[in-house]
Amino acid sequence: MLDQLYPTEYAGSSARSNVSSITFAGTVVGQLFFGWFSDHYSRKNALLISTLLLILFSILATASYGAGGSIYGLFSALTAWRFLLGIGIGGEYPAGSVACAESTGELKKGHRNRWFVMFTNVQIDFGFVVAAIVPMIVVLITTENHLGTAWRVCLGIGVIPPLSLLYLRIKLKEPEEFKRETMRDTRTPWWLVIKFYWFRLLVVSLIWFIYDFSSYSFGIYSSSWLLIILGPTYPLWVSFGWNTVINLFYIPGALLGAFVSDWIGPRYCLAFGVLAQGIVGFIMSGLYPILNTPKNVGGFVVIYGIFLSLGELGPGDNIGLVASKTSATAIRGQYYAIAAASGKIGAFIGTYIFPFIIDDAPGGPSGNRAGQDPFFVSSALCIFSAFLAFFFLPHIGQDTITDEDVRFRAYLESHGYDTSTMGTKEYQMQSSSTIDTRLDGDGLEPAYAKEV
Repeated sequence: MLDQLYPTEYAGSSARSNVSSITFAGTVVGQLFFGWFSDHYSRKNALLISTLLLILFSILATASYGAGGSIYGLFSALTAWRFLLGIGIGGEYPAGSVACAESTGELKKGHRNRWFVMFTNVQIDFGFVVAAIVPMIVVLITTENHLGTAWRVCLGIGVIPPLSLLYLRIKLKEPEEFKRETMRDTRTPWWLVIKFYWFRLLVVSLIWFIYDFSSYSFGIYSSSWLLIILGPTYPLWVSFGWNTVINLFYIPGALLGAFVSDWIGPRYCLAFGVLAQGIVGFIMSGLYPILNTPKNVGGFVVIYGIFLSLGELGPGDNIGLVASKTSATAIRGQYYAIAAASGKIGAFIGTYIFPFIIDDAPGGPSGNRAGQDPFFVSSALCIFSAFLAFFFLPHIGQDTITDEDVRFRAYLESHGYDTSTMGTKEYQMQSSSTIDTRLDGDGLEPAYAKEV
């Protein structure tokens, strides 16, 4: 919308990249801070604070204004608020996904992965669909003569989702695994943590970087590609409509991937999904000269939609699952945050690099190579991600979280770390009381009885 509303000031300046990309920078900051916060203080409070940030800065972004009516001041304000909004978004990753993963241990075996995916990535993809259809409806209501109102309404609607979650998060309880395994009241042996997890974290982070590099960049610029294919004579809402259809393809891939992740495991689901995505991407690139016409826009949307759907079946569904279940509970928030932040750095870089790939392609931004080259790059990276997943990711079973905690505790104890100091003080007191009661059952007087 801003492209058409300010064709010179916005489309022809750095503001275009800043406004679309700065949220990723804020998200990285939020992920790293709230990853640390969720491990050292509270999963619940991390979620609650991030929700309040989302509400506040969504409102401020909607009300963005340049001093004296300055258009460039407006862009600067919008950029600043979107950066701070990104911090709130970042808090959702380590706190929300990690708490969700820890809660799946209470579910039936054989169904744990699918429910994690249903409440994380499927909801994200549903949000993509809503985010695509809302601009179409708003533009239809306001017409293209009032785009200045339309973009503010679209941002304002973004306040509703976090506001609807506020009460639920106030009532949320800490996961039992966190109460038992946290190191918030003791010293964290960072050197031992690094030696134990550095290579695994590197692999997970690299896969997430590659996935977001492609997926977020394609998502942001899909509307632009559709405008190129359709031409300037088509109404803006038509482009939004086709973009909604594209985003709908996320859903079947995400839903199918939720079940496949339980059937064959997240490692193989991720690897097979991203490998198939790479193959379809190469096909897409080869057929692009045929698809790059208004009469074949339906074919473009279908093949591109399959490309996106396979991405959701593979890394979209499983990279967060892998990141949240391949580390111990004590450092899971920070481990997950680093991996997720690597993904957002990839998205941030991708949104800057893709315009250069498109603009510098032989034939210019409206030529065939401008559409082909991004798919060449993305597909090659997909094949590399499949290689990493096949050969370097660990097996993830239904009890991986519990097994990983046991393995991590054994490693720490073998290096002289006192694991009895782990857990919240309340949990330690409860455990102490349980031990005393068991001693009493063996004929010994419990400690609390002596005091009485």
